[in-house]
Amino acid sequence: MDSPQLGTLMTNSLHAVFHAIANVQNEQELRLALTDKIGEHFSVQNWGIYLLDEQPSTEINVSGIPAVCLESNPVGRYVVERHAPAHEQLLLSPAAWKHFCSRSDHEHVMTGPIVYDGRLVGTLNLARDKGNPAFNGNDLADLSALCIHLSAKMATLRTKPKISNSLLTSPLTARELEIAELVAQGLTNAEIGEKLWITQNSVKQALKRMFRKLKVSARAEMVAKLQDIQVS
Repeated sequence: MDSPQLGTLMTNSLHAVFHAIANVQNEQELRLALTDKIGEHFSVQNWGIYLLDEQPSTEINVSGIPAVCLESNPVGRYVVERHAPAHEQLLLSPAAWKHFCSRSDHEHVMTGPIVYDGRLVGTLNLARDKGNPAFNGNDLADLSALCIHLSAKMATLRTKPKISNSLLTSPLTARELEIAELVAQGLTNAEIGEKLWITQNSVKQALKRMFRKLKVSARAEMVAKLQDIQVS
């Protein structure tokens, strides 16, 4: 039986992964933020986040998905069809798995879905080398929790207003648009100042100038007006 101390360490490790995901500002940062934490928590030698729309086509391109995620692969097909994580021993015997993948660095594989707006937009793929233990039910539960956080973060990133795209038509300067972007994300003046390496008072004065330029009197009104500029 696992000791309480070991259980606490595992929980804390997973919480560190959740925290890293929460602090990501864009999709490109996802892999960097999780580089060390994923391998450490799941004891894997190989792992990767694969986003489907990184391919030229927005459709699921079977030839472009890594071997562990191919629709002709039972593990990948399970994930694609059910939007639920799976590992090879959940579906196959070890001998049967080798029929699909002979790579020694994919002795054991586990894949989970990244879902947005009701569709699969990516997968999180984990692999252990030959000689390592197979994935088990605890690994699958942790991957499921992790994929929930990844999917939620993806939804946040893909629906976040992009104020900076208003640069060509907005009366604001590039720096002011940068401040507006952070306002749209819900940051306080102090948090904006910390991110941009300026004082809280500088942020306050900049917002006053921005309000005058846009003829608005509140932060929410400013964000809405910049979004209208972007759309038009």
